[in-house]
Amino acid sequence: MSKAIRIHQCGGPEVLRWEEVKVGDPGPGQLRVRQTAVGLNYIDVYHRTGLYPLPSLPWTLGMEGAGCVEAVGEGVTEFKIGDRVAYAGPPVGAYAEVRLIPADRVVALPDAISDQMAAAMMLQGMTAQSLLRRVYPVQAGDAILLHAAAGGVGLIVSQWARYLGATVIGTVGSEEKAELARAHGCHYTILYNRENVAERVRELTDGQGVAVVYDSVGKDTFMGSLDSLQPMGMMVSFGNASGPVPAFEPAILAAKGSLFLTRPTLMTYTAKRTDLLASAAELFTVVASGAVQIEARQTYPLAETAQAHRDLEARKTTGSTVLLP
Repeated sequence: MSKAIRIHQCGGPEVLRWEEVKVGDPGPGQLRVRQTAVGLNYIDVYHRTGLYPLPSLPWTLGMEGAGCVEAVGEGVTEFKIGDRVAYAGPPVGAYAEVRLIPADRVVALPDAISDQMAAAMMLQGMTAQSLLRRVYPVQAGDAILLHAAAGGVGLIVSQWARYLGATVIGTVGSEEKAELARAHGCHYTILYNRENVAERVRELTDGQGVAVVYDSVGKDTFMGSLDSLQPMGMMVSFGNASGPVPAFEPAILAAKGSLFLTRPTLMTYTAKRTDLLASAAELFTVVASGAVQIEARQTYPLAETAQAHRDLEARKTTGSTVLLP
């Protein structure tokens, strides 16, 4: 028997249980992976609380991991026993020592990417790739606003956007996080709890506003994000850390400058295997080049995932966090 973190009901971190589970042989098209590192992401909190409902309970949480293939199901030809692999996305179930997963949701890891690095970057890094390269293709000379710039996605987006030639403005909650964000690519930082974000953005852009806002915070930042955009700018709302954005009248987008609004998910952008492989390949390339640095800034034993969730929600973490089985 192996162990996993499961929930039997939705709620706070206290519902996370470390318990024995039975993992069988892989079925057709599946792999059985013995995991060496598991990623912690804010979407895990949404699953735990029920904001993003799971199919049924009890359920093992987690969207991201890396490890070694220990069994291959019928029909799988792309992988063999012993291969190092990683993944980010459904089916949910990463908080486990061993798991089954569809082979078409997994990518092979190059030698230059360690297991812990993969678990620290697959979901956040491919999210960054989709945001910067597909949702709004950032061009040299663009000014962008990035909320939660010292978070996991934020540190990757900051570095990658600067590499692409953008001017990166990031919001943070403390001087310590501001220093971290600047060290990872932000040209300017705004303390959202002390400054008016939209006004400061206008000052930094000579009154023009930014071409795109990447907003993972949600309710608390949404209107300020709209007010930070230049005419025909793109508002990318990709998270709800402060709660869901309240209903609003779409005509406000016209009043604020014929703005565009999108609510993307990585799962849509990597639903096709060709897109998944392309996203992962571009991420591996930019990391291997040194343009984007990846590190697990916090690690916790997988058995102590509840504490990791508490720290994540209390904004005590920065960058990527990895859970170790």
